[in-house]
Amino acid sequence: MNVKSQKSSIKAARLKTRFVCQECGYQGLRWSGRCPECAEWNSLREEVQRDESVMKQRTVSGGIPEAVPIGAITQTAEFRLQSGIEELNRVLGGGVVPGSVVLIGGDPGIGKTTLLLQTLNSLEKTGEVGLYVSGEESPQQIKMRADRLGIHSPNLYVVAATALDEIFRVAETVNPRVIVVDSIQTVFSNELTSAPGSVSQVQEIGCQLMWYAKRTNVPVFIIGHVTKEGVIAGPRLLEHIVDTVLYFEGDKGQSYRILRAVKNRFGPTNEIGVFEMKDEGLIEVDNPSAMFLTGRIGTSAGSIVVSSVEGSRPLLVELQALVAETTYPMPKRMAKGVEGNRVTLLLAVMEKRLGLHFSGHDVYINVVGGLRIDEPTVDVGIVCAVLSSFREIALDARLAVMGEVGLGGEVRPVQHADLRIREAMKLGFTRCVVPAPNLEQWKPIDGIEVVGIQEIGEIWDVVSAPVA
Repeated sequence: MNVKSQKSSIKAARLKTRFVCQECGYQGLRWSGRCPECAEWNSLREEVQRDESVMKQRTVSGGIPEAVPIGAITQTAEFRLQSGIEELNRVLGGGVVPGSVVLIGGDPGIGKTTLLLQTLNSLEKTGEVGLYVSGEESPQQIKMRADRLGIHSPNLYVVAATALDEIFRVAETVNPRVIVVDSIQTVFSNELTSAPGSVSQVQEIGCQLMWYAKRTNVPVFIIGHVTKEGVIAGPRLLEHIVDTVLYFEGDKGQSYRILRAVKNRFGPTNEIGVFEMKDEGLIEVDNPSAMFLTGRIGTSAGSIVVSSVEGSRPLLVELQALVAETTYPMPKRMAKGVEGNRVTLLLAVMEKRLGLHFSGHDVYINVVGGLRIDEPTVDVGIVCAVLSSFREIALDARLAVMGEVGLGGEVRPVQHADLRIREAMKLGFTRCVVPAPNLEQWKPIDGIEVVGIQEIGEIWDVVSAPVA
């Protein structure tokens, strides 16, 4: 054996492998069918640890950073790049912050690529250049989609690349104002031996893109795959690295899409943007409340309008309930758009405080329009809808309700009650049922009647009373 082959064999012997969970990032020396950290099955993959000599060669450009007092830092005027799509600007907090990294997740085919292509196309108005990096589709396939959307901007560049070094070289040549990477699970770094989409690759690519954005002041949009649970695939550390995390929500069987901000370092969280998917692309919805109430009959039992505030926007949506008798010993409890455990809790409160019995009935709850409501202010609406379906009595179509129900049957106050009431009044509702404490801050106005309730026993008498 010569000296060269001996050195290569010694180097190969020094390579160490580890098994890394692709869901939580757990590392172990042996393979296991189930991750001992997150209990996920078949998530451990073998990866080769990176060479320490390569890591020592990587240095931060610019030398050692200098620490300065916070009072000595010069504050510059805030500038945000307008995306040309007002709903996207709203979700981002007023526009795209230069040098920020935005991660967008959602189910396949829900509209992530369409939204970002339309965003890059809007840069033509300002003469800026946009770069779309595709790791899953060829430029010809992107062109076919752009033709369908009517996108023909000469400032929109498309490149099919998966190597991070190649992406950076193309960016230096094109000098874009905005970069889109679709998707991060397909991009890899040559410094790592693991496959694209692994935990180490996703973390490394995320850090490198963040470093590039901060150094060049160019915002970077990253598209991420989602798991069957609806969360972005890969380690949760990726969401901590980026500045903003956006999720596309909605049923692919319907035309409406909701873009929600779950993390935003430069704006409010839980802000939403509403779009409608058409042949020409995503169209902004100016009045989401009217859109969610489109097609409502209003004369069927089990239907009620509830109020929810998403970020700074009040929304009125229709909530439906269906209570049906069953002969099975285990009745069904199904909820779409609201938390299922919350529905079960409210049914228990109704049985305890109102003396009702749902043990022989299936209960189904649905929020019309594909919207998911997480705040507990829809508790009173769930109670009203269940009572209406259980007693087969339709409620007034011009009635809107809001309020949180406690385990003791009390109705607790809600935030932004005046904002919710005025939104209901703007859409033609003539009556609102609110928690009694919220009446102290409400000044009566013509056109709408506001009624307060204190506990769950008052709900049915108030909502079933005729409108004055």
